Amino acid sequence: MSITLAAVGDLFFWIPVGIGIIALLVLFWFIGKFGNLWIQATASGAQVSFGSLVGMWLRKIDPREIVMARIQAVKSGLDVSTNQLETHYLAIGGRRGRVLNVINALIAADRAKIALPWDTACAIDLAGRDIFDAVQTSVNPKVIDCPSPSQGKSTIDAVAQDGIQIKARARVTVRANIARLVGGATEETIIARVGEGIVTTIGSSSSHKAVLENPDRISKVVLEKGLDAGTAFEILSVDIADIDVGENIGAKLQADQAEADKRRFQAEAEKRRAMAVAQEQEFQAEVQKNRALVVLAEAEIPKAMAESFRSGNMGIMDFMRYKNIAADTKMRDNIGGGSSDSGKS
Repeated sequence: MSITLAAVGDLFFWIPVGIGIIALLVLFWFIGKFGNLWIQATASGAQVSFGSLVGMWLRKIDPREIVMARIQAVKSGLDVSTNQLETHYLAIGGRRGRVLNVINALIAADRAKIALPWDTACAIDLAGRDIFDAVQTSVNPKVIDCPSPSQGKSTIDAVAQDGIQIKARARVTVRANIARLVGGATEETIIARVGEGIVTTIGSSSSHKAVLENPDRISKVVLEKGLDAGTAFEILSVDIADIDVGENIGAKLQADQAEADKRRFQAEAEKRRAMAVAQEQEFQAEVQKNRALVVLAEAEIPKAMAESFRSGNMGIMDFMRYKNIAADTKMRDNIGGGSSDSGKS
């Protein structure tokens, strides 16, 4: 009985000891894993509790990224709590927010005296836009080539009213508009609108010489159109980098139109010729028809004469007189035709 009680006493002694040893091992493990971050945050004045670090690890948040972002914010004088950083890291729908990128953007905006609230920066980041690049573009405007080389075109082609083609290339200087960054159109829209403005301006010019003499007129007209409306950028300037004369599109179109008119007139003439040929054939057929009627009528003469002989209306002397008249008429015709031929010769 005494052995059993001793064993039980040892058991009650070693269980707490074992639990304590395990707890100490776990504590040492946590200290080894998060101690460096806790010391770094404390030394930087960006206090992050040890429990918060463990909680981040349990929530599958990268504690190092949160601590680094917190230190940058505190050192820059920004009031951003650890909870705000964690919330943006987890984001909505499980999408991971770029915490360091947002903090860097807030610091850059604060130094440049640009109003950029924390909620707006988070919304822009979650919308997929690079908020830090947007702030940099707002401070240091960027230049966009129009047309974009990625589109496979090197110039914007337009035709003046005199038919001469103008090839232009522009450079657009833009600055990011933070207020319109969420939901605003991208660079592609700026390029398309500027290209449309250049084509419209050149097309409304009376001649290509006026465009070549005053290329800055294109810039002024394009800027007056307010092409940056509804976009995430503000157009500062539109500069014509290059302008050249292309083909004489007007003359080419006139030549093509003349060739088309020529073919149309040829088709109409061929149609009239075919109609004339068909009409001639109809007239020839009508002549043949009338000749046949004459032959038929002449065939009736002997019949009529025979009937006259039988009925006594015509005698042999009448018939001989008729033959003499016919022979005399034929002779006169021959004489008249022979004299005519001799006269011609």
